[in-house]
Amino acid sequence: KAIKKSYRLEQKKRTKELSIAIKDPSVIILSSYLKIRGSLKGWAKFWCVVKPGMLIIYKSPKVHHGVWVGTVLLNSCELIERPSKKDGFCFKLYNPLEHYIWATKGPKGEMAGAIVQPMPKDHLILRALTESDGRCWMDALEVMVMIMMTMTTMLMMVMMTMTIKMMMMMPMKGDDNVNGNKDDYYKSFGDDDYENDNKGDVDNSKSDSENEMDETIEPEKEEGRPGAAGEATEEIEDENKSILWALLKQVKPGMDLSRVTLPTFILEPRSFLDKLSDFYYHTDILSRAACEENPYSRMKEVIRWYLSGFYKKPKGLKKPYNPIIGEMFRCYWQHPQGSRTFFVSEQVSHHPPVSAFYVSNRQDGFVINGAILAKSKFYGNSSSAILDGAATLALLRFGEEYTMTMPYAHCKGILIGTLTMELGGTVTINCEKTGYKAEIEFKLKPFWKKSGESNYIAGKIIMGKETLCKIEGKWDGEIVITDLKASNAIVNLFWEPTPEIRSQRLKRHLVDYSTQGEFESEKLWIGVSNAIKAADQEGATREKFSLEEAQRKGHRERKEQGVDWVPRLFERDPSAPEAINRWVYKYRDVRPWDPLTDLVEYENSGIVKTRYRLKAPMVRATSVL
Repeated sequence: KAIKKSYRLEQKKRTKELSIAIKDPSVIILSSYLKIRGSLKGWAKFWCVVKPGMLIIYKSPKVHHGVWVGTVLLNSCELIERPSKKDGFCFKLYNPLEHYIWATKGPKGEMAGAIVQPMPKDHLILRALTESDGRCWMDALEVMVMIMMTMTTMLMMVMMTMTIKMMMMMPMKGDDNVNGNKDDYYKSFGDDDYENDNKGDVDNSKSDSENEMDETIEPEKEEGRPGAAGEATEEIEDENKSILWALLKQVKPGMDLSRVTLPTFILEPRSFLDKLSDFYYHTDILSRAACEENPYSRMKEVIRWYLSGFYKKPKGLKKPYNPIIGEMFRCYWQHPQGSRTFFVSEQVSHHPPVSAFYVSNRQDGFVINGAILAKSKFYGNSSSAILDGAATLALLRFGEEYTMTMPYAHCKGILIGTLTMELGGTVTINCEKTGYKAEIEFKLKPFWKKSGESNYIAGKIIMGKETLCKIEGKWDGEIVITDLKASNAIVNLFWEPTPEIRSQRLKRHLVDYSTQGEFESEKLWIGVSNAIKAADQEGATREKFSLEEAQRKGHRERKEQGVDWVPRLFERDPSAPEAINRWVYKYRDVRPWDPLTDLVEYENSGIVKTRYRLKAPMVRATSVL
């Protein structure tokens, strides 16, 4: 009898806690308008609220008496994405055994909901306005469904344990005493030196900056190979997953993660500024584009280079460090013909986080300037990293500029399931001078596809309203191009990172650690990186906190003094001074290379310069008198 009494008290306690969560306006996981399809297949708009264990539907956001429509109990439901020809994002809540999914009472004890269109008894089809809103809802509901399933399983285990205990404690014949402790039953996260290939030429030049090229540069020591083709996945250890659950206390679905402190075990031991350089291991393709006479062929070469930057992936799923304001990263790639592609990047803003970068190889005829505003959105069981901004590639010989955008990275399975990363969104590469434009869609894997059917892209090159070719394949594998101008639609291999292609990657050269400045990425993050590589998460967290606290202190001091941070290498784009993600390199040089006067391009302390031959002074043959 005592055990039964304790069980009833525990049941009442949980019922009371759930009732408080339902009525408490602050306990809301997600809420917004959704369209719901009724039994008569008509769509109507309702205000939907996700609370622990349930989806509550109202006629309007003003949750007063009489506007409650119904409550779906999530513990008996499953959730899937649903194909739809209508606009927006469609998904379905359903009971796999076709059982009733509705609660018999409302949140305030209502016996009947407001009179609306009839609703299905065992499922509910919902539609959000946009795909991002829909995925946010999918994640919020998925987490709640899994939590309720876990709680139900735990409750069943408790009930089974109590039943067994009660059976064990039932008096047998001749047994007068029943003993037991009931209280126990309810307790329950390089080059070693800078190789100057043109040293023989420049020694004859009497320039004040003669010693600027003497910085020590060393080749990159690759600690891992580019990731294998296929879905990028990782299993999180239980200890680390518990830390991620604790992270839920800081965030809500739809929240921007730029101000959230992330655990160090999900970090890749390098800065985001370093990560941006991954796109330039195949800039020899741009060297070919700069020599191509046909504008259509130039566009195809630019697209080929753009797609070559995605297959390099870290082992597992990792996020690079958020750069510190004023942080800088620089490197270069040596081309077989002797030229060099220089990369310089700087963190020009912290809130919002904006990274500016400049890439130059004037000798081969191209320059790139760009800025990225990194935004992260948390949806519950997934998050998206959005790179808001653009890069402009200039082909100097032709005076052409190609403006290109970036896809977003979508990571799912943060709390439940296998951690998986995909790229999504539609990007554009546009050249106003020639009129050619490319549109490429990075496709997220639909729920009905198998695990290997991911990383697909589909694109086209257009001129005005005419589609000239189709491009399709996998961004980390084979991509083919179909020429629609030909009479019989010829299909050719466009790009594939085969072992041979990977072996031809240009060698990246980094600045020697001993000559780096205080705010260069490697030196700045060395304590965090060493701790992560040594699997010392506590040490990594301490080092990371120290850097972030110093940044906060600097921000407070500048705010008190009323001064703004002034970047060293970049400045606001004069054509868009109010745009937060439009920055240009202060020392940008877009003049075509002149072999008669230009000797060598070099970089020193983040400034890319060109050394010239001295011209002989002009001497008049006759007197002007």
